[in-house]
Amino acid sequence: MRRLKNRSQFLQAARGLKSVRRGFVLQATTCDDGEPGIGFTVTKRVGNAPERNRIKRRLRALCDELAPKFQPNYNYVLIGRKEALHEPFSLLQKGLGEAIDKIHSPRKSKADLGERKAKS
Repeated sequence: MRRLKNRSQFLQAARGLKSVRRGFVLQATTCDDGEPGIGFTVTKRVGNAPERNRIKRRLRALCDELAPKFQPNYNYVLIGRKEALHEPFSLLQKGLGEAIDKIHSPRKSKADLGERKAKS
């Protein structure tokens, strides 16, 4: 997987799809590159530099474990949260798998939801 390094790539992902979990937020957007791109960010509000770096290391390890689940032609950004420091790795792994599935699942449009209510 390629790494996202430009601010514009992170900002574009912020305008895309989002899935919130306890230890992180996963953002995704489509791109023209055939290989999935991944970026990591942890804000200063989360903690001091060693804590932020440890969270990023855990998120990178998660992505290495679940690399086959990431789709081509997508850029992903993982935003670390404080809970990622103490959450068991297996729960983080399960959460990331669910977040990826949620982002790539077909979504119902508002029109579809309105039609369903009208039929009831």
